[in-house]
Amino acid sequence: MQEKHFICAFDTLQEKQSFGFRAPNVEGFVVIKDKNVFGYRNSCPHIGMNLEFQEHRFLDADGAFIQCSMHGALFEIENGLCVHGPCLNQALTPLRIQVENEKIFFIQD
Repeated sequence: MQEKHFICAFDTLQEKQSFGFRAPNVEGFVVIKDKNVFGYRNSCPHIGMNLEFQEHRFLDADGAFIQCSMHGALFEIENGLCVHGPCLNQALTPLRIQVENEKIFFIQD
């Protein structure tokens, strides 16, 4: 059975911002790019560590890439693919995200 978990209001986030969340058995985060919401599990494919520098801070200084705080790996926002770092060509695990009535939800199976 699917469960819907509220993450935040859509207008809480702007371009080049991220937001972390917890649901049962999942730590994840969302990023808005070009008005689209992308969600990933908060785990680097290299060694499984959490990605963020500080709470809700998953992006590099320019907001162009998701960045691992442990070793600086860079991931494309649109698909989670690592384009720089020790996990090159590996990808973050995507999460099912839904925007409904200006609210962002994580859909858990």
